[in-house]
Amino acid sequence: MYPPFSELVPDRLAAIARAIEIAHFPAGEVILEQDGTPASNLFVVRKGAVEVLDDGIVLDLLGEGEVFGQFSLLGQVSPVATIRALEDTLAYLIPRPVAVDVLSSPAGRSVVLATMRRRLEVANDEVSVARYEDPRFATIGSLIRREPVTIEPDAPIAQAALRMTEQRVSSLLIPTPEGWGILTDRDLRAKVVAEKASYDAPAITSATVPARTLPSSTLSGEALLEMFAQGVHHFPVTEGGRVIGIVTDTDLMGIGRHTPFAIKSAIERADTREAVVDAGRQLPNVVAALVDSTADPVAVGRVIALVIDALTERLVLLAGRSIGEAPAAFAWLSLGSAARHEQALHTDQDHALAYELATGSTDEDVDGFFADLAEFVTSGLEAVGIPRCHGDAMAVHPAMRRSLEQWAGRFRRWMDEPDLDARILSSIGFDFRRVAGPLAAEPTLDAAVREARTHPAFIELLARGALTLKPPTGFFRDLVVEAKGEHAGRLDVKHGGITIVTNIARAVGIAAGTASKGTLPRLDAAAAAGTLDPKVAGELGDAFRFLWQVRLRHQVTQIEAGTAPDDFVDPTALGPLDRSGLKEAFRVIRAAQTLVATEFNAQLR
Repeated sequence: MYPPFSELVPDRLAAIARAIEIAHFPAGEVILEQDGTPASNLFVVRKGAVEVLDDGIVLDLLGEGEVFGQFSLLGQVSPVATIRALEDTLAYLIPRPVAVDVLSSPAGRSVVLATMRRRLEVANDEVSVARYEDPRFATIGSLIRREPVTIEPDAPIAQAALRMTEQRVSSLLIPTPEGWGILTDRDLRAKVVAEKASYDAPAITSATVPARTLPSSTLSGEALLEMFAQGVHHFPVTEGGRVIGIVTDTDLMGIGRHTPFAIKSAIERADTREAVVDAGRQLPNVVAALVDSTADPVAVGRVIALVIDALTERLVLLAGRSIGEAPAAFAWLSLGSAARHEQALHTDQDHALAYELATGSTDEDVDGFFADLAEFVTSGLEAVGIPRCHGDAMAVHPAMRRSLEQWAGRFRRWMDEPDLDARILSSIGFDFRRVAGPLAAEPTLDAAVREARTHPAFIELLARGALTLKPPTGFFRDLVVEAKGEHAGRLDVKHGGITIVTNIARAVGIAAGTASKGTLPRLDAAAAAGTLDPKVAGELGDAFRFLWQVRLRHQVTQIEAGTAPDDFVDPTALGPLDRSGLKEAFRVIRAAQTLVATEFNAQLR
């Protein structure tokens, strides 16, 4: 039994069996024609195989138990691809009313989204043969030229440095009970030389254990993204459970001039605010290169956030040189999408300042300095092209500069007195992350957030917030697009989909007691804790990734055309696969909202 039928109860299966017909298709026969008559049945391969073609390019091969025709059937639109029998094939034909009922189930939605994701991945692979000549698509296994160099854990650091020099390598692997550790030349500089540590100390004391590894099949572009996100410069590469070598950032620099490392390096070298701004203005080029390489769209959003982090850190440093030493330990906090590492090219600033007052000091004693710091950083980010927040959620406003104790108290008041303002503020404030400054603010604030699960009225308020926006429910004739104004006829993919998933994840994640900030980690935590059905969490994650992909492609196209990026997508400009994918993503989101409304006793709009 295959999904989604494997998830159905026996009575429902029996009803489907009574409704089906069996059809035979000889090899080479076209079953569904691209842009032809809409499907009136859902097809299930009983025996044989069919191929899925887009303009003659084979996107997929379906065998026994797999379904096709679902996109055309659900939308009553022309098939987005041609289905042709590869060999003599028997298929079950399930009439539309019965099929729609099956595909509307959680298992049915999972099958539809999984199929869409697989087709899009194959389409991306096939549409350009040139990509196989692009170094971004080489596997990191192909970059390995030698076996890794190792050293024993108790070997002195001086011996480790000598071995690196003799072997002309920038890292050593160290066997440990927890797995491989890694010692790099940067570790020697930062942990030994800079700290004047003993050269006789065991090498393991300066190593990272366990070392993060990547499989040899990882694409170079993906490895570069992961390296950038993790803030490392080496990855041991595994194959068949064995480490076969080490890939470095130097190995990956050949994949292109517009890389995250290149822009981050330029930002870190900048000695003036003007130099920071010049470096930051290269961000759209970096994003375009990543989107062109079909990198994971959520990972691209994380790269954008990390680059903005680097800009912020450098501006904070330069502000200190310009206006002097801070009068108190502080933390520059990113908020909202920046804190979640989920930023696109069309974004604005959301941030705050927390500080720790010394005994006898008052807010007035320190606020003048922090106001100047906030303006220096905010105006610098604005010059890069990241506009100020229209809702004033920025550290330049006095309400967004508070002591750490005051911030924790404010979080607790939102939970104790849940109202509309609390929902709006917590939708930004509960997504926070320290970007710069010496004050470790997150443990204190995370502790406050974890208390939210004990405030059911506040959790219900967050759940209602996840239901205020409504996704489009169809396409073209029944699609909800902007009716008038400058975006007439376009779809707001952010507020119509991405923001809804983010709001659902925040509500169910906080209800689960997690301090995670990202949308996908929150969904995972909610699934593990039982505050969201695991299948629904998986479907929402798939929908979230797909909508991010559409969003970033749209924005890169706008940048390349010389126009300002936005979140309003013209559905008529999308290909059939993207259109079908959007329909399924929106259906999944609406179904999840219905579930949240039931689980949290909230009103669905």
